[in-house]
Amino acid sequence: MKNLCLFLIVAGLGFSFAGCQVNPVTGKNEFNLYSVEEQKQMGTAYSKQVEKELGQSVKDTQIQSYIDSVGQSIARICHTPTEGFSYKAIDSNTVNAFALPGGYIYITTGLLKTLNTEAQLAAILAHETAHVTYRHSAVTMSRALLINAGVSAAGEGMAGTAAGIISQLQGMSYSRENERDADKVGMSYLVKAGYTPFGMTETMQILQSQSNSRTIEFFSTHPSPENRVGYLKEEIVAKGYRGEGLIGQTEYRTNILNRLGK
Repeated sequence: MKNLCLFLIVAGLGFSFAGCQVNPVTGKNEFNLYSVEEQKQMGTAYSKQVEKELGQSVKDTQIQSYIDSVGQSIARICHTPTEGFSYKAIDSNTVNAFALPGGYIYITTGLLKTLNTEAQLAAILAHETAHVTYRHSAVTMSRALLINAGVSAAGEGMAGTAAGIISQLQGMSYSRENERDADKVGMSYLVKAGYTPFGMTETMQILQSQSNSRTIEFFSTHPSPENRVGYLKEEIVAKGYRGEGLIGQTEYRTNILNRLGK
C-alpha cells in the first residue's frame, strides 16, 4: 500500500517514477526520478524566476555572447553535448555561480569582477557544467522527493512535497563528494576545451582569499575552497595535465572587466 501511495504521489506531481537511470559520467545506475526532458522542463520553468529573485540578466550583449561562447566550448566536449546548455550573466554584486537542472548555468557580475582570465571563467563554467552532467541536482531532488513523498503518504498532503521541490531548486547545496566530482570532471572539461588546468586552482585561490566577504554567496551552496586547491593540484599531477593551455587574460579584460568598469 505504501508503494502504491508513493507511486501516486510522484505521478501526481507530473514526474515519471523512472527509478534508476544511467549516470552519463560514471556509466553506473543511480536513483534518479527525473528524465532528461523533465530536468529541462524544470530548468526552463525556474530560469524564468532567476531575474526576479537574484538579479536581472546583464544587458550588455558582448558580455553575454562572450560568456556563452566560453561556456559552449565546455559544453561541446562534456559528457552530454547534445542536451543543450545555456550560459548567462546576471547583474548581482554577490559572488556566485549556479546551475539549474537541464543545463541552465548562471554567473553573477560580482563573481565576474573577481576573476582575471578566461581560463578562470571557463573553470567556473566547467565546474557548473559537471554538476549538470553528473545529474547532481536531479539525484538530490529525487532523494528529497522520496522522503517527502513518504511524509505525504503518512498524511501531510501534496502541497508540502511540491513546495519542497521548488525549495531544492532555489537553494541547492551539494555534498563534498558532489563538489569533488564536479571539480575533477570540471577540470577535465577545462583541459579538453584547451584551457590551462591552473585556471581551476587559481579560481579556488581567488575565492579563498575573499572568503570573509559578506557578498560571497558561493559558499552557501559550495564548500570552502581551502582543501579543494590541494586535491586539484594532486589531480593535475595524477592525470598528467600540462600547465600549458589558453589563459586569455587580454580577452577577459576586453570582454568582461573593461565593460563592467573594473
